[in-house]
Amino acid sequence: MQQGDFVWYELCTTDPIAAADFYARVVGWTIRPSGLPDVDYSLACLGDRQVAGIMTLPQEQMPPRPVWFGYIAVDDVDAKAKEIESAGGGIHKAPQDIPSVGRFAVVYDPQGAVFMLFKGAGTPPPPFAMMQTGSVGWHELHARDLQAGWQFYERMFGWTKDVKHDMGPMGSYQLFKTSGLPVGGMMTDNQSSPHPYWLYYFVVDDIDSGLEKVKANGGAVLHGPQEVPGGAWIINAQDPQGGSFALVGMKKA
Repeated sequence: MQQGDFVWYELCTTDPIAAADFYARVVGWTIRPSGLPDVDYSLACLGDRQVAGIMTLPQEQMPPRPVWFGYIAVDDVDAKAKEIESAGGGIHKAPQDIPSVGRFAVVYDPQGAVFMLFKGAGTPPPPFAMMQTGSVGWHELHARDLQAGWQFYERMFGWTKDVKHDMGPMGSYQLFKTSGLPVGGMMTDNQSSPHPYWLYYFVVDDIDSGLEKVKANGGAVLHGPQEVPGGAWIINAQDPQGGSFALVGMKKA
């Protein structure tokens, strides 16, 4: 794990039990209690590997709706939070410790997209293989200004540019790398949400089957399936509580 890597994901939602059941059916996760004291926190797992956490939406949560968060590794949570403030972003939750787990903070970039900073305790597990079914396969920033967004994250985390795709009237889609690997993209989006946000893609082995599971279990498909460069297909969706997510996978048929 290096500074700038995405290392954890967390769903804050209005009904964590129902949400956990939905994602278990759609993505194939096994849901287990975390065992953390004084907090109702479930773990979404692939075999013995933990992928994400699911918890009740805090009353002070910003934004006040079900939402997926990504945790970005840093060398010093407190210093990076101050650096983000100095760069025009801000802090929703000041740095604090999770006993025996690590230190985190909830922050937002200068355009308002929320994410987490994290410094783990101990040795982190190895990353999942690229496009491993059930893992988080892509990270997508929907910004108000792509160029300004890119400059912020490049400065804060040392991310590097990959290829840029021309989306015609929708503008450009800038791919980026962390630790030398392509892990996400950024775009200017003034249409799909009232504020900038991060969207996370969960890998499924068959996009058509994933789409049907979303609909059969009370979710909504908002866009797709759409083929993307490289031969994979995507859908954008909402879970039954209104949390936004996406699926990425191949077509078997």
